[in-house]
Amino acid sequence: MSTAPAHGSLPITPGKIIAVHISHESRAAQRGRRPAAPSYFFKPSSSLGASGDAVERPEGTELLAFEGEIALVIGSPARSVSPAEAWSHVAWVTASNDWGLYDLRANDKGSNVRNKGRDGYTPVGPQLIDARAVDPTALRVRTWLNGELVQEGETVDLIFPFSQIIADLSQHLTLETGDIILTGTPAGASVAAPGDIVEVEVDAPNMIGGLSSGKLTSRVIDGPGDFDPAIGSLPSVDDLQREEAWGSREAARLPVAVPAFSPELRDKLLKTPVAGLSQQLRKRGLDNVSIDGVRATRQGTKLVGVAKTLRFVPNREDLFRSHGGGYNAQKRAFDAVREGEVIVIEARGERGSGTLGDVLALRALARGAAGVVTDGGVRDYATVAGIDLPVFSQGPHPAVLGRKHVPWDTDLTIACGGATVQPGDIIVGDDDGVIVIPPAIAEEVADAALAQEIEDAWIAEQVAAGHPVDGLFPMNAQWRAKYEAAAIDSSAAEPPRSRSSSPRATIAGTR
Repeated sequence: MSTAPAHGSLPITPGKIIAVHISHESRAAQRGRRPAAPSYFFKPSSSLGASGDAVERPEGTELLAFEGEIALVIGSPARSVSPAEAWSHVAWVTASNDWGLYDLRANDKGSNVRNKGRDGYTPVGPQLIDARAVDPTALRVRTWLNGELVQEGETVDLIFPFSQIIADLSQHLTLETGDIILTGTPAGASVAAPGDIVEVEVDAPNMIGGLSSGKLTSRVIDGPGDFDPAIGSLPSVDDLQREEAWGSREAARLPVAVPAFSPELRDKLLKTPVAGLSQQLRKRGLDNVSIDGVRATRQGTKLVGVAKTLRFVPNREDLFRSHGGGYNAQKRAFDAVREGEVIVIEARGERGSGTLGDVLALRALARGAAGVVTDGGVRDYATVAGIDLPVFSQGPHPAVLGRKHVPWDTDLTIACGGATVQPGDIIVGDDDGVIVIPPAIAEEVADAALAQEIEDAWIAEQVAAGHPVDGLFPMNAQWRAKYEAAAIDSSAAEPPRSRSSSPRATIAGTR
């Protein structure tokens, strides 16, 4: 016999279910990270389900995600086995669906206990394929959502072959008879809603006879959302969780992140004062782009980077208990900030509490962040000012978040200092303040502002020489002709120097 009914006819109830985080090349490419070694998490045996079972999405949640996978059932104990002998310890192969509720993922910190350990969140079956009858490098897993094929992966494309996964686990613990290993999902895993039908099949397409697990079917239904905030973590989502659950920002219908701007554009913006950029934005009809009321912790600081957003809501004690502690949105933002990004914090202009302190500033620095802008306060102000990280804020305040704020969510459109900021916007700051530049026009605005700076520097030279400003600032036709003639004359030697490149305006503290 090459197949047998699964789940109800498993050799024994598994003592443990072990799942691999990322093992398919396609999944690694989709997530943008390729692990150097396999990593794992446990699922309880109480999460086992069978084909045809309903899978509940609790009331008030949105991110129930499916992951079609190949499941291996251990047939004999394996401890410190080599890759060469690892497959001999596998008795059966079947289909599995590694369901997860991403609304509970953040506070699990990788353990996946709450998010993937719920009852019925590990259906397997419906048939078991005899492991001795198949080549472990020639298996395939496919997933259908409401009849549409959405996932397909083959074991020949695994980052970590089954033999390596089994051998690696066995050098740390004993794999016992009946244990199940979920071997990772290919690209295409996504979100299902009540009413959806998800099917997973494992087969050996190149084998004569076409061995198959049959289609493992799960029907998504509504379930109770009776989470008690007095006991533990409540569901919460942000755009990072939405992106990972759906598989991409596009699939989650989120604004597509703008690629990091070029070094050439960054150099232009570093040379251009905020006042000049603001003038050019106003010429283009953008008057409400200033983040008002914020100042740098150190005079002479220049800030240039791409916005990563974080939102605080007004403190409410019950919400702070559920969202303020643990691995909250504030900590997630500082842990996830990328090189060249500016963490922009919506604190509603509330100065009565700090929105970051020295530890988080050091974390942002270590991550390569371009800086932080908050329309709230900063704790450990003197220490933060001494860190080589541009920070713009409303000023110092000793209180922690819980006095005024609840850290709520990240990577969404926010309001900071009266300006709307979206992830991917370009942020520029100096002693005059901080502005927001839509990325689509950043190059145009920078070029125009630099050209205006050169012109203004020439005007300043004329005023310093004793000329009145009438007709010179702004220039009338006569002065414009003189300026253009001077520009032609100087082009053969050295181009006019902008005010921002003069020794007096040299930027200190630029990173």
